Amino acid sequence: MASIESSPPLMYRSPGWAAAYSAVLVAAESTRHGGLSKPPFDSLNLGWYTDDRPYHIAENRRRFCQALGIRPEHLAGAHQVHGDQVLEVSTDGQWEGYDALVCKTPGVFITVTVADCTPILLFEPEAGVVGAAHAGWRGTVAEIVQKTVAAMSRLGAEPGRCMAYIGSCIGYDDFEVSADVAEAFAEEHKRPGQVAGKYFVDLKSANRAQLLAAGLLATHIEVSGYSTVSHQADYFSHRASGGRTGRSLAVIGLKQPEPNT
Repeated sequence: MASIESSPPLMYRSPGWAAAYSAVLVAAESTRHGGLSKPPFDSLNLGWYTDDRPYHIAENRRRFCQALGIRPEHLAGAHQVHGDQVLEVSTDGQWEGYDALVCKTPGVFITVTVADCTPILLFEPEAGVVGAAHAGWRGTVAEIVQKTVAAMSRLGAEPGRCMAYIGSCIGYDDFEVSADVAEAFAEEHKRPGQVAGKYFVDLKSANRAQLLAAGLLATHIEVSGYSTVSHQADYFSHRASGGRTGRSLAVIGLKQPEPNT
């Protein structure tokens, strides 16, 4: 995975495939570095739906967007509910009740917020369609990422041409769940836990399998090597913090064409 450093320490990471499309695309996930929020939200908390001071969140978003070369007022996002609803957007704004957004309008940058759940960024370069999905265990079971690919297809995207990034989330070795949660996952995405009746679940592999089932090529799918729990010095983790922490932002969107091009 390629890393892009705006200023030490690292403020964001981008999927490796994004570099090939940098003239037309912005795609990145934030780390927790480079903001002004105080503990337990320190420091680059980008989540509106937290108990952090609104001024801190707004300033953090301004800094993050400045590092990416975009404007915060051009972001589109939603108050996520761990469901399976996908919204097609063509303008910036904030919506309620959606866990994935798709868009083909240049200058609109769609986002999902995470602090252990899986952010998934999608891009179909020929059709010029992007998608962003928030997949916790409930969203993964509900096949939110497959539904996001289907929504992109309705905008003209071809799954076989899509590029995908399964971002930083709670890792396989860190996500121990009860049997009733684990039974919703296929055997290849879980293993027995350290305590009887517990299981470890692999959200990254489960979502990768769904992307393959949706028609993406294995060579077009990149998976982050980071766990928000094991690497909590760099990422926010709801589980590791006891539930009170900030949120990272995953963003993707098409740049506005330059004048006279």
